[in-house]
Amino acid sequence: MHVTALAWVLTLSIAAVFLAVDILVLGRRPHEPSRAEVAVGLGFYVGAALLFGLGVWLVSGSRFGTEFYAGWLTEYSLSVDNLFVFLIIMAKLAVPRQLQQEALLVGIVVALVLRAVFIAVGAAAINTFSWVFYLFGAFLVYTAVKLANERAHEDEADPSQQEQRLVGWLRRRLPATDSFEGARVLVRRDGRLLITPMAIVILALGVTDLLFALDSIPAIYGLTREPYLVLTANLFALMGLRQLYFLIGGLLRRLVYLSYGLSVLLGFIGVKLVLHALHENTLPFVNGGEPVAWAPDLPIWLSLSVIVGVLAVTAVASLARSSRDARLTGG
Repeated sequence: MHVTALAWVLTLSIAAVFLAVDILVLGRRPHEPSRAEVAVGLGFYVGAALLFGLGVWLVSGSRFGTEFYAGWLTEYSLSVDNLFVFLIIMAKLAVPRQLQQEALLVGIVVALVLRAVFIAVGAAAINTFSWVFYLFGAFLVYTAVKLANERAHEDEADPSQQEQRLVGWLRRRLPATDSFEGARVLVRRDGRLLITPMAIVILALGVTDLLFALDSIPAIYGLTREPYLVLTANLFALMGLRQLYFLIGGLLRRLVYLSYGLSVLLGFIGVKLVLHALHENTLPFVNGGEPVAWAPDLPIWLSLSVIVGVLAVTAVASLARSSRDARLTGG
């Protein structure tokens, strides 16, 4: 896929403009968005992603268009899991609803910067060392097993212990005020410079997304090797995250099988990466440095079909389980 320097500049500039508009609007009027407001915003970003994928399809061919859609859906599903952790952090720090938009927006900007670094590092590693797919694949399979195991043994009475420990650690280590000072992150009290709870929220969101990026970037590189598609899939997945947070905050808790669905996705992509590495093997101690003939290179249409199928089954099964539990408890 040939991407000109102009296309890169235009893409990054347009993304920066949308983020700047969001920041300026929220900076002048912090508020809790209405359902109609977030629905319109989310519809815009989802529609833009679908149109962008169609544009890639028409300009660069069906293969790259399918790769974008597969990558975007994967990043979006992982971001939904990220939202559940964001809900926990917001609740733990008692962030006022009118300030949550601004905290999320800053967290998203931090996430985009961090992911851009990971994308660049991943692209350089892939171009320099073909065997890096073995590492990515093994890491994703390990993560998939770990995620499923953690969900199976999760303490239902307190499913947020890890996130609460992170927030508690930040509060103990950093000198902070007891209350929010609007959207300010720093204040001066009695000659001392203190951070506010808003700064702790932003740090917690940034650290959380950094951890999630360790899974998501290798995962999307298992679907496409094009840095441009990796970046744009992440842009579209993250830029609609704020609206998604306010629109389906209650629904997130009903997606009880989300972790299992994500573990299946990560496991599938991990196996796909290992098979791809074997298919193009150059390691001298594996098959004498020759490609492994029996290892298939799974086509992208199969990957997209698996992603859509797993997400659909996960959503239907989760909602059915939640509805059944609500009936049994009389809720």
